[in-house]
Amino acid sequence: MKRLFFLLLALCCLLPTHADEGIWMLSNLNKAVRRDMKERGLDMSLKQLYHPKKASLKDAIVSFGGFCSGVVVSEEGLLLTNHHCGFSSVQQHSSPQHDYLQDGFVAQTKAEELPCPELYARFLIEQTDVTDRVLSPVTSAMDEATRSAVIDSMLYLIEEEIYQKDTTLIAIVDTYYGGTEFWLSTYRDYNDVRLVYAPPTSVGKFGWDTDNWMWPRHTGDFCVFRIYADANNCPADYSPDNRPYHPRYVAPISLNGYAEGDFCMTIGYPGSTERYLSSFGIEEMMLTQNQAQIDVRGVKQAIWEQAMEASDSIRIKYASKYDQSSNYWKNSIGMNRSIKKLKIVEKKQAAEQELLRWIRQNRTEDESSLLHLLTDLELNYEARRDAYRAQAYFVESFFNAAELFPLALNTLNLDIEGNSELLENAVESLEEIYEDFDAAIDKEVFVAMLEGYREHVSPEYLPAFYYTIEVEHGGNMQAFADSIYDHSLLTTPRALHRYLQRDTTFHIADDAAVNVCFDLLVTYMELNAYLQQPSEKIQQSERLLSATMRRMYAQRNFYPDANSTMRLSFGAVRGYNPADGVAYDYYTTTQGILEKERAHKGDKDFYVQPELLSLLQGNYGQYADENGEMRVCFITDNDITGGNSGSAMFNGKGELLGLAFDGNWEAMSSDLQYEPHLQRCIGVDVRYMLFIIEHYGNAKHIVEEMCR
Repeated sequence: MKRLFFLLLALCCLLPTHADEGIWMLSNLNKAVRRDMKERGLDMSLKQLYHPKKASLKDAIVSFGGFCSGVVVSEEGLLLTNHHCGFSSVQQHSSPQHDYLQDGFVAQTKAEELPCPELYARFLIEQTDVTDRVLSPVTSAMDEATRSAVIDSMLYLIEEEIYQKDTTLIAIVDTYYGGTEFWLSTYRDYNDVRLVYAPPTSVGKFGWDTDNWMWPRHTGDFCVFRIYADANNCPADYSPDNRPYHPRYVAPISLNGYAEGDFCMTIGYPGSTERYLSSFGIEEMMLTQNQAQIDVRGVKQAIWEQAMEASDSIRIKYASKYDQSSNYWKNSIGMNRSIKKLKIVEKKQAAEQELLRWIRQNRTEDESSLLHLLTDLELNYEARRDAYRAQAYFVESFFNAAELFPLALNTLNLDIEGNSELLENAVESLEEIYEDFDAAIDKEVFVAMLEGYREHVSPEYLPAFYYTIEVEHGGNMQAFADSIYDHSLLTTPRALHRYLQRDTTFHIADDAAVNVCFDLLVTYMELNAYLQQPSEKIQQSERLLSATMRRMYAQRNFYPDANSTMRLSFGAVRGYNPADGVAYDYYTTTQGILEKERAHKGDKDFYVQPELLSLLQGNYGQYADENGEMRVCFITDNDITGGNSGSAMFNGKGELLGLAFDGNWEAMSSDLQYEPHLQRCIGVDVRYMLFIIEHYGNAKHIVEEMCR
């Protein structure tokens, strides 16, 4: 009985056991997956989904800014993505006089659309398997460092060949299955992207942190942008002379809605998953990256939030970075909770023991080293445990918290003598950071980080300036921070400009903030030195573990972990039961907005403008469902992760039903293991989006353009 129990655990953990699991490559859909999609309700051929030469559905999907997904919905380049994906752009155009975060934004004409120079829309042209070529110079005698260097050289060579043939193309060779497969993705980027419509945050962020990662959800998480091109419909930097981009394919919009059980597929650019990671790697993730984000970001965000509540200008300046920080902070909390509750580590351990039994029975004489695979992993993860944990807290405390020191480092690293265009772009990025920088708030964060980092790591991992704090400031962190911020010229962009102008009276290497950075860099390099040898061995062993598992279950359909390349997932619209006696429906309506607003009266997370409240109690017209209700959000069991935000959610005909924007709290460990009974993809209904644009934004012209 015990043997059977472990076998079942292994199968549950290692195999794609449910039809809805899988983050599939469109260019590599095998027959079994295609057949399954057809049986579930897909009414499109493979060539209609993906074709490298002819227009297909993949040509309507974009990587939005490299961190989200989007979908093209008009012949003149209108693009839909999530509000939280466009949040930073809306924030950059906002001010106390024009608070687009609070009030929303609408361009009544193309001339009113706002340029967003930090954004781009990336279209996939083609994907090609280049595994044989990449691995051709690799030999079994190479150590991990040599293997990585040889592969990196091959990747650069292949990417450079594409660029030399066509400088408008971007070629990226990505790694799959831990370095056993390699695929070349060829893209074309359009850099002139403009904001067309943003709902107020009472729609786009309704529920804020309280509802983040939760179901039921009532958030209208969408934004509208437009892609522009030159007169030949080719990529071009922003220019008033540019014209709306004419796409190869436009995603049609469905107003017919969906029913429970209906087929749904999601196409976008998921960031990363670790479905094949060992149990040792999962435990490390919990105790290092996740715990560091939980501990450090919670402190930082509390400081930011207090300052934001006291000032509208600070609220606008810090809104985007607070939103980005808190999203992954809550994600880490939920992931650690789910790993424990769903016993993910225990399931992995059982699966690994089953794999070890298989190795003992099926290894060849040349593969005796596989018997030590799990032992090697355990020993090497143990060897890097303390330093790896210190590095996680170090990065969160000093590179992702107080902004002065990344500003100083990036200024110091500017290549003044290098490519003028690259230099200009780098300087613009730094200037944008300064626009939203407040030295007093930043100093308060730095003091908290100094105290927190010392509490969480061993003394040998403290930067040298901690000695200065003890000797010169009597251990007073505040006094040390005061001395840095009072004497550093890099607290304003004026020092950046003096550096660029080669002002001989400004010696950047002597700046107080730069001296802190030198200590930080030394510590960071020391941490990397501690980690190098065990990390190389872990990388090799994790690759072998993944490859051996695929051999063990050779007849199964495997999909590669997400890696920011275009992927498709499919499943069905369906509710779920998160706990005994609890049943969640598969959609929400505007009634839930009204109920939450009343229940949370006075809570800024659930504030709704009076005019919107009135509108949501009216007639919804063509956007209502068969019961006359207005649906806001819906859920499917599609397999998604971070980066899928803004992904198009299609019915079987390839018609747009909505946009994916979140996962659910009960399955926050989904990056590590798909949970078919719990995992849900939360999407905003396209009909709610159109209703808000037309009736709240008074922008019927945008709706008409999308629904021609």
